[in-house]
Amino acid sequence: MRPASAAPAIAPRSWAMLAVMVFGQASTTVVTATPAFLIPYLHSEQGMSLASAGVLAGAPHLGLVLTLIAWGALTDRFGERRVLLAGLALTTLAVAASMLAQGFAWLGIALVASGAMSACINNASGRLIAGWFPIDKRGLAMGIRQTCQPVGMAVAALAVPAAANAWGITGALAFGGVLTLVSLVACAIVVVDPQIPAKTLAQASSNPYRESGTLLRIHAVSVLLVIPQFVLSTFGLVWFVIGFGWSELAAGALVAAAQLIGAVGRIVAGVWSDRAGSRLRPIRIIAVACAALLLLSAAFGWADWAIPAAIAYVLVSCVSVADNGLAFTAVAEIAGPRWSGRALGAQNTGQFLASGLLPPAIGALIAVLGVPAALAIVAIAPLIAVPIVPSEDDAHATATRTAKAVR
Repeated sequence: MRPASAAPAIAPRSWAMLAVMVFGQASTTVVTATPAFLIPYLHSEQGMSLASAGVLAGAPHLGLVLTLIAWGALTDRFGERRVLLAGLALTTLAVAASMLAQGFAWLGIALVASGAMSACINNASGRLIAGWFPIDKRGLAMGIRQTCQPVGMAVAALAVPAAANAWGITGALAFGGVLTLVSLVACAIVVVDPQIPAKTLAQASSNPYRESGTLLRIHAVSVLLVIPQFVLSTFGLVWFVIGFGWSELAAGALVAAAQLIGAVGRIVAGVWSDRAGSRLRPIRIIAVACAALLLLSAAFGWADWAIPAAIAYVLVSCVSVADNGLAFTAVAEIAGPRWSGRALGAQNTGQFLASGLLPPAIGALIAVLGVPAALAIVAIAPLIAVPIVPSEDDAHATATRTAKAVR
């Protein structure tokens, strides 16, 4: 977890693979986020209730939950390149199936399938970057990699409502499918598995979950901190369109801006962790800031102050995603090369399980209490996370025992 005194130079190819992973993960993010940005269209044009539309919004994330650990195990066994090529090809096919689906049930099943197949890149991309970048630059690299989610959300926020209004649900779904197909081609051209010394692999055989509860605590913290992130990204558009009467274009631009600023925040958090020699201490500060900004957003919402609420929304959206790269990097480093695929799968499983279950529940809560009250209630989650964050010393000790590295 601490920066090495003499890190190897970063190969130019590493940056090329990082760029392809950002594009690929952003593309699959568009695929999984598309149903969430269809909520206003489904609600106003199709007459669907917010709770029902929320079910479709959560369907891809449910699919992710079902396959993340399996994709991680496949990555540990067969390597990143094979998993990426197979998974992205299957994702493209699943999106095509969702475009052809007729009726609520079949559409929901197809969306679950598209999320399940897109899970291939979540673990493989993180493992690939951890293998190609030295420890003192890994926070930066993972921070850049983590921009894929807010960038994908921003693209979806701008493109999906417009595509739905122009070409209906089929056109909106097709957008993410085309991006995924392009990312598949890019992976085939650029991606090469990192070369991990055989001696390191032979020594990195210990199960990190048996060494201590550090990884489980990080997983729990990440689940708690992902709650505000997905509430804000899923229902931000609805809040400003229905709650404040903004146009879909204006609300979409606000959500996109929040996601893009959040992308920069992830990079800053990664550099912060590299310089501090800690992935976990910054997470505590982020959790406290997130809770405070959620309460501020709720207050502005109750006061019906649209512009202050929009500013607070952008700030809390940025802060709410800043911890993701830090936790992801910590898990990869602690788990080691033989377990990182499965550990990253477990990390994402908890997060996407929460995101899959949240939209229907939050949609129903908003229908009863309104968005400001829902934000105030959600602020409890990051406050609970603060004392659960493990100490840096515990994380470093677990990583050392797991790796048994020879100096």
